[in-house]
Amino acid sequence: MQRCAGLLGLWWLLSVPAAWASPVRGFDVLHYAVALDPDIAGGRIQGNEVVRLRALRAGLAEITLDAGALTITSVRQGGTPLTFVREQGQVRIALARPLRAGRKVDLEIAYHGAPAFGLEFAPAREEVYTIFSTSQWMPSVDAPDERATLSLSLTLPAGLLATGTGRALAPRTLADGRVQHRWALETPMPGYVYGFAAGRYREVVQPGRVALRYLSAERSPDELRRVFAPTADMLAFFAERAGLPYRGDYQQALVARTIGQELAGVSLLSEAYGAEMLEAPEKTALMAHEAAHQWWGNRVTCASWEHFWLNEGMANFMTAAWLQHAQGEAAYQRQVAGWRARLDRLRAKGTDHALVYAAWDAPSVDDRAVVYQKGAYVLHLLREELGEAVFWQGLRSYTRDHDGRAVVTADFQRAMEQAAGRPLDDFFQAWVYGTAGVLPTVPVSAGG
Repeated sequence: MQRCAGLLGLWWLLSVPAAWASPVRGFDVLHYAVALDPDIAGGRIQGNEVVRLRALRAGLAEITLDAGALTITSVRQGGTPLTFVREQGQVRIALARPLRAGRKVDLEIAYHGAPAFGLEFAPAREEVYTIFSTSQWMPSVDAPDERATLSLSLTLPAGLLATGTGRALAPRTLADGRVQHRWALETPMPGYVYGFAAGRYREVVQPGRVALRYLSAERSPDELRRVFAPTADMLAFFAERAGLPYRGDYQQALVARTIGQELAGVSLLSEAYGAEMLEAPEKTALMAHEAAHQWWGNRVTCASWEHFWLNEGMANFMTAAWLQHAQGEAAYQRQVAGWRARLDRLRAKGTDHALVYAAWDAPSVDDRAVVYQKGAYVLHLLREELGEAVFWQGLRSYTRDHDGRAVVTADFQRAMEQAAGRPLDDFFQAWVYGTAGVLPTVPVSAGG
């Protein structure tokens, strides 16, 4: 997710309830198996889904899934029809009988709809792609602490290319000539990073330790290579800083329009951004932001949106670190100056806020600026406070220790304190949990 403070992005979060630990939900989703049949010309989808879940407490009698504006046709458990109620963007399902703790069940859900958001249709390009809010195209748990594996299939007209979250499986040609594209996401991931894009694309495939694939309806293969030339170096840089190698392949698609979206193993960017990159190849910040999320956001994920800065402030900061590596100190300092200027405006308006929110129910533009820009600036100040060696050691430990987990801010503080060998309460109370941090009066450097 990129720069939504300035672009009013992530409006979909306004309708997402606050995420709590899964024991409060009473169940844990283990796997989604989703088969989608999109009507690109009509802007509609038909879907069938199997949700495998495990009861976390005895006597679990019903479950609730987020389902956007989808029309639920039926819900079955082992062939038995279940009763369900649609209310306020959710579907509440009564199970056939209460479950004991640890019991696993499969629920089969049939649905259809014409999503007003969450799924974009561009008929002139024969294109369909996701744009956040996964529950708008598959019933699911819209909370960042809920991780599950995914089997996804997408039935499309012949001649279209597609990318999706997970390992690509061999496509199947159906009797009517359409093609079923399939993916298997075998590492549990939060549902908001599920997604796909399909269209009449050109493609470039670059083999390597990390196989790369680029897609676009408008750019030639040569142009795609130029647009995405920094990708391999970017992934290597983030892997080194994270202390974790990138796993799987990585795909980037230029779609009709988007503010930028990170998926598990995929980034969606706009055709306009691709054109901008051809004119000004140094403008790699957006591409880097989405790539950084493969570690900070996807693999290490905030446990609830109240700690969203751990995703977005971190991705913004790591983008600047990439620019420092690739383009030099001046590029990094321009990012720092921009964050500082935005924080100055927040304080002048009286809208500065702690990075950790009590609730993230209706975030404003300024709230998003706190998470994205102030969050990145605070990480820069922490880098100054600790020095290069300690800061990056702490960040690597934090990332490695929480790989595949949901985190809160205390987890990050603990990792940085262990690296520093001293408490950091004063810094975190002033800058992270409060607004008492004193801004430097002179330009700051990038650290040792």
